[in-house]
Amino acid sequence: MEKRDHGGPEARILEAARTLFYRNGIHETGVNELARAAAVSKRTIYQLFESKDDIVVAYLRHIGEHGRLGVRALDRDDLAPRERLVALFDRPHRPSVFRGCPMHNAAVELAGSGHPGRAVIAAHKRATLAKLAATAEQAGARDPAELARQLLTVHEGATALATSLADLESFDFARSAATALIDAALERRTAGAAVAP
Repeated sequence: MEKRDHGGPEARILEAARTLFYRNGIHETGVNELARAAAVSKRTIYQLFESKDDIVVAYLRHIGEHGRLGVRALDRDDLAPRERLVALFDRPHRPSVFRGCPMHNAAVELAGSGHPGRAVIAAHKRATLAKLAATAEQAGARDPAELARQLLTVHEGATALATSLADLESFDFARSAATALIDAALERRTAGAAVAP
């Protein structure tokens, strides 16, 4: 796959897509609006991308690689694995522009459409789940896969509720629930180790 120039028109188009798709939605953002925001012509857009669907796929890949909202805590090397799992539930740093998880938002907009972006979203969520499971294993969870699924479910719920209510308080409740799940998973591991022959 050929690497594209990330300092030129394509970078500006993807940045415009990242801003406009997240703020206004994919369906509400037209190619003309993208062209204006990126300071390029529609012709340039269609030279770089065959269709708006291709822009959406590139946008989703871009945010999957560079804008992993919320789950960046899992990459922090200044925290122990348990603390990384808990930090996943910190409130977002920029509440004034928070509109939830861009992948989740896109999944809702593209539901039932057979859109190629759906595969990108699913792959991103599976990768997040795997990262959570690896961190849970490092933390000493007895069943890292189960804890990962529980935590991702709680995180997705907190993010969706915060978006619906325009209130980040759901992260505080999710954090206490997640902490209880994490501690229970680690206690089960400790208890299991204690009774092992």
